[in-house]
Amino acid sequence: MLVKKIILIFAICCVNNTIAQQINFRDGYPNDIKPVGIVKNISDSALLEIVQRQTFRFFWHYAHPVSGLAREKSNTVRCDYYWDFINEAYDEPNLGKGSFGAEDCAIGGTGFGIVATIVAVERGWIGRDTAIKRLVKIVDFLNKADSYHGIFPHFMNGTTGKTIPFGNLDDGADIVETSYLLMGFLCAREYFKGDTPIEKYFRNRVTNLWNIANWNWHTKNNNAMLFWHWSVKNDFDMNFPIRGFNECLITYIMSASSPTHPISPEVYFNGWVNSTSYLNGKSYYGIKLPLGFEYGGPLFFAHYTFMGIDPHGLKDWHTDYMEQNTNHTLINRAWCIDNPKKYKGYGENCWGLTAGDSYKGYVAHCPEEDKGVIQPTAALSSFPYTPEYSMQALKHFYYDLGDKIWSEYGFVDGFSETQNWYAKSHLAIDQGPIVVMIENYRTGLLWNLFMRIPEVQNGLTRLGFKTPWVKK
Repeated sequence: MLVKKIILIFAICCVNNTIAQQINFRDGYPNDIKPVGIVKNISDSALLEIVQRQTFRFFWHYAHPVSGLAREKSNTVRCDYYWDFINEAYDEPNLGKGSFGAEDCAIGGTGFGIVATIVAVERGWIGRDTAIKRLVKIVDFLNKADSYHGIFPHFMNGTTGKTIPFGNLDDGADIVETSYLLMGFLCAREYFKGDTPIEKYFRNRVTNLWNIANWNWHTKNNNAMLFWHWSVKNDFDMNFPIRGFNECLITYIMSASSPTHPISPEVYFNGWVNSTSYLNGKSYYGIKLPLGFEYGGPLFFAHYTFMGIDPHGLKDWHTDYMEQNTNHTLINRAWCIDNPKKYKGYGENCWGLTAGDSYKGYVAHCPEEDKGVIQPTAALSSFPYTPEYSMQALKHFYYDLGDKIWSEYGFVDGFSETQNWYAKSHLAIDQGPIVVMIENYRTGLLWNLFMRIPEVQNGLTRLGFKTPWVKK
């Protein structure tokens, strides 16, 4: 009903407008972003603009009103299947079940929202002055909120700044979520380089968070690897090392880039590289996959790190990362076209398996865990790797399925035509990459910001990466 109401309102408002006026977002509401319905007969560029802009509304209009942090998701259902998955993974029977509340904010999702805010300013959807005030609200809040040796928890109360625990072993620091947050803040520090007092203040506050973060603490008394969680009550008892290859490459890069508490290269090579799931080298559907799990795993592996890290020309002793991410995406799409489980809807225009909501709760969808659920973020955040195929998927999602999956915050998190199930939720960690990775495809904006930061260049060099951004 909500989608139909949005489409109806949009149609009434625009009955006397031309298509050009309908998509001229630079006029009218620089800080109040109005949702739109399905707009026909527009260019590919205009369609990308609509999708990015409406998706950004999740962070701009649904952010927590006190702190400005990104809420975890747009509905309050915390499915038991998700908690069963977490309980089994961590071997802890009572991590907790229930509902997300309005206070539940995501630290990593907030980082994604920060980089999306940069896109919004650059494209004129919101004013620069208004954006910097929002970002100052966030950074000031976090400078007073719970952190542990400068590392933030996964979930935080958006009013009090107190940790919202997953459970007894996960009630403190989450180094992976913190790496996403600080990636976002460093991009913003690089973007807001003006001489105004508020932009100078913002940069100083970000630098304070960046300098305090003690990445080395998560080596657990100088073990040669990083550990994901530290608990207030139980120290490192979760004992969850961060091994490759997955979404956590950015965590090692940020840890090596720290100007105050950098990890040694030994931590990276022993913890990340020295893993049974690191090297692959097999071919699937005739496509070689250098790194990672069978068939590559969920597609967000190719998105989260590379919102800031430019994969073009990025190489190490073994891998070309543009090849890695492109081939991972192509394999994922080829699986959906092959469709060995014969799910309804799968095909050349409908593909993309990654983690997100499903009719069974939150699932890390991938070829080896295929439940018949497509997450729009999978194909849309892959625009830098497969622009033609991602555009085919976008047009199918928008024009053919829009009456079921297009909403006030962009596309819903997932859908299954086999189950006749269409999510009502939006997740911060799925919405953010849509805005940012489409922008990187269009202009390279976030890559251009993040890759020119001296600390990041030092970190990449420290770990043995080669990139055109570092001139020797």
